Amino acid sequence: MAVAARKGRVTASLLSGSPVAIATTAQPGFLGGWLSRIPLPKWALIAVAVAVAVLLLLFLICIARCCCGKKKPKKKERISLHAVSGSSTACLVQPEMDDLEQGVEQTGRGRLQYSLEYNFRAQELKVGVKQAAELKAMDSGGTSDPYVIVYLTSDMKKKYETKVYRKTLNPVFNECFTFQVPQAEVPESTLVMQIYDFNRFAKHDIIGEVRLPLASVSLQHVIEQWSDLVAASKVEEEQLGEICFSLRYVPSTGKLTVLILEAKKLKRMDSHGLSDPFVKVHLILNRKKWKKKTTSVKKNTLSPYFNEVFVFEVPFNQIQNVDVVISVWDHDKVTKNEPIGKLFLGCRATGNQLRHWSDMLSNPRRPLAQWHSLQPPDVVDKALGLKSHLKLSLLPR
Repeated sequence: MAVAARKGRVTASLLSGSPVAIATTAQPGFLGGWLSRIPLPKWALIAVAVAVAVLLLLFLICIARCCCGKKKPKKKERISLHAVSGSSTACLVQPEMDDLEQGVEQTGRGRLQYSLEYNFRAQELKVGVKQAAELKAMDSGGTSDPYVIVYLTSDMKKKYETKVYRKTLNPVFNECFTFQVPQAEVPESTLVMQIYDFNRFAKHDIIGEVRLPLASVSLQHVIEQWSDLVAASKVEEEQLGEICFSLRYVPSTGKLTVLILEAKKLKRMDSHGLSDPFVKVHLILNRKKWKKKTTSVKKNTLSPYFNEVFVFEVPFNQIQNVDVVISVWDHDKVTKNEPIGKLFLGCRATGNQLRHWSDMLSNPRRPLAQWHSLQPPDVVDKALGLKSHLKLSLLPR
């Protein structure tokens, strides 16, 4: 009866047109259904969502800062390097440590005034050491005891010294020195003037030096100028000269031919600025002296022409164990002959010497000529490591 009564009221309301609230159950959406399956309260879900949003925001901020950080230096750096040379640009970017150290060493050493005059008739170079100024203080009292050493790189055996001036940083020397320099050798020479601090009880300290390549100046007139002192070169390599010779080997006959042609720019050994050179050719077998030949002596010259040939018999099975030592000597009638320079060729050699020897073996019966630079005798002897003479081992016991 109750149900019938409710149906009657609904029907009556529909007929009368008055609104009636009808309760209906809506189907949940996809997101709502997915969230309803998570066994977490609503506030926890909101917290997780907020945390994810914050992390995403921080990530975007980091990306933005990185991009902006790379672009900012380009806006600030407005220095134009178009007008700067390549070497200067490299120094501006990252200078070498050696250059920085050299720059520090070369500052505050002082200056030197000198003069140059070349006499073309007498082939003499007059070097005048005038004065120095603002020298570096080397003593504890703030002063120095300076003097000057003057020489040419083409003849380092001949050096001049000025007087020592006590306790001064501005000495006045006014001394002149004369060098015998042939006109042909002038462009290859460098004038070196080194200022030292005298010390009676210790090694003399070098204050600085001036190096002047003579090829860079005009000697047609007298030159007088100031130059800044720079740090002295650590190693002074002496030029001993060059020698030209040819090698030829015939495997079938076992003959090794050495032709000594000429030499040039030899070191001056005599007091008058020349030498009396001759050449020795040694054969070394298994680090022991074996055979020797000698050229004639050429008097008073630094560029001798020999054109002398020597033939040695070297079996093919021993050629790999042979070293050819070529040495240039200065002949002296009164005292002992002095060596000017040496070099050796063979399978134990290096550089141009090894290349010359290899070319000879690769081209049998063909003479091959080449120029070689002379080396200090002690350096060559040390590299050879010679044992006692070969003949000693052949003596009867």
